[in-house]
Amino acid sequence: MEKIKCLYIKPYELPEEVEIDKKLEAYQKLVKGYIECINLDDVVLICNDEGKINNMPLNRDIGFDIIAGPFFIVGDDYERGDFKSLTDEQILNYKTIFGKESIVRTENKIAKILMNKKIQNMEMER
Repeated sequence: MEKIKCLYIKPYELPEEVEIDKKLEAYQKLVKGYIECINLDDVVLICNDEGKINNMPLNRDIGFDIIAGPFFIVGDDYERGDFKSLTDEQILNYKTIFGKESIVRTENKIAKILMNKKIQNMEMER
């Protein structure tokens, strides 16, 4: 079975470099359910398709969304319509992108969202 090198990112943890089997069951095991693929520049972020519905812990802010539950990043083999190993450069880049600062940034965004909801609820009660 072919293996691919990827970065595995759990809530409140730093990215971990792992090798996984290049098959659907391995992907589903990492994200704990059905997969959803999100293209990020030159890589693919693979997360749980029902992470928020299943109340998985919020993990990382990716700008336009906050990913719930664990996810991993693989290379995009767009020519074959498949995934491939991350390059060493991609690993370093995404370890930085999803490092400690991203945990803090995500927490701040969640706090802001919760505060705005609380304010809206208070205004509706008036």
